[in-house]
Amino acid sequence: MKLPLRTDDQTLRTPDGDERTGRRRDVLAAAAAALLFAVAAAVGTVIQRTDHTLYVDWAPLYADWLPHAGPGTPAAVALAVAVVAYGPRVAAALPWRRLLWAGWAAAMAWTWALALVDGWGRGVAGRLTQRHEYLRGVDRFQDIGAALRGFTGHILLTQPDHWPAHIAGHPPGAVLTFVGLDRLGLGGGGWAGAFCVTVGSSAVAAVLVTLRALGQEQAARTAAPFLVLAPAAVWVGASADGYFTAVAAWGIALLALAASRTARAPGAVALAAGLLLGLTGYVSYGLTLMALPAAAVLLLARTVRPLPYALAGAAVVAGGFTLAGFAWWEGYELLVERYYQGVAADRPYGYWVWANLAVTSVAAGLASVAGARRAVGAAPGVVRRLRHGAQGGHSGHGGHSGADALVVLVLAATLALAVADLSGMSKAETERIWLPFVLWLLPSAALLPARDLRRWLAAQAGLALLVNHLLLTGW
Repeated sequence: MKLPLRTDDQTLRTPDGDERTGRRRDVLAAAAAALLFAVAAAVGTVIQRTDHTLYVDWAPLYADWLPHAGPGTPAAVALAVAVVAYGPRVAAALPWRRLLWAGWAAAMAWTWALALVDGWGRGVAGRLTQRHEYLRGVDRFQDIGAALRGFTGHILLTQPDHWPAHIAGHPPGAVLTFVGLDRLGLGGGGWAGAFCVTVGSSAVAAVLVTLRALGQEQAARTAAPFLVLAPAAVWVGASADGYFTAVAAWGIALLALAASRTARAPGAVALAAGLLLGLTGYVSYGLTLMALPAAAVLLLARTVRPLPYALAGAAVVAGGFTLAGFAWWEGYELLVERYYQGVAADRPYGYWVWANLAVTSVAAGLASVAGARRAVGAAPGVVRRLRHGAQGGHSGHGGHSGADALVVLVLAATLALAVADLSGMSKAETERIWLPFVLWLLPSAALLPARDLRRWLAAQAGLALLVNHLLLTGW
């Protein structure tokens, strides 16, 4: 079973019987995702109105029903139309480095426009100043060393001066980021929101870099417009999880560059990858699951050469926090206890374990659902080729087959999502919490037929615009 690269229409294809059957299955997968969300919304509404145990006002999303428009509406609509109309052609024609900058710039513009649909205060500056957010604890880090040594002593709700929910729910690397901004004179919600939007949208370029390093520049170019117009951008602007997404994505990208030896100093690049991936684990406990996409990169590159350097980089981060007085495992154990001191004790696992998947289909978009379906269908052939060391399709940059690489990355992200879901530590609010994993589902749209790409791209943009204009999201 091969994954041929079609040079005539610049798209990757996966085997799916005849084309008409494959396209029909794409639509059915998207329809099934839409139906799942509708059922989750209906069931969630009943549960919330009768038991009040979901703690979300518009299940399964953490949002309120509030049809509205705002300053960002004209820009968001105009950008969506422009990217749908011209994005695929521009992405195919731009020189590579310009494509990276253009992708980042367009994603940033899209994220800013969506955030400003809610206005500056409500959509950007006010997000990270809410009572449960990171900026609420910045003033308690006047002595950073003392704050780190005493960090775990304020995680539980029963402890004096306990941290706000998001500080308690993450390792101290998360709040220290905003402490650093404050020390640079960039304090307050406006600067924090702008930082998350700017850094978070750079994750688009990180995915493109990763795909090219693994041998599939053409898939990266096809996926670029889908990365730009991702519905996930609704939650990138402005939440700290957008920033976390970029840290993790650039760690994976640097690892791919080191593993494929396309970097001039692969050892140094692998060390940098380890530093970023190590930091990923110290901004969010759950992002230790990024080890799965990282392992997929090494598998595809068929090398463990970068591993010692990457582990050394991660050890530097872990050692630094440990020597400063913060013990990761102690923090995690206390977080689990804190988690069940709050609303998680009431939120029903039996609902969220499948409703989270409906939320993911919204954040990733229907094109990603259809693309992921094709990736799952291609998985047996990819596994056989990996087992026998064969390459399926064309490799345009000295790496493994681009189609295989894309499929494996999508499957690795899907596995990470499944583990996070089954753990029970992600009940609700996954539209932002799972952004670092959802990011790697987005390029699966490159597996869809070329003749359908603009329709799917329009569906992505339309979904994001609907969510942002019909709902007031909590993040």
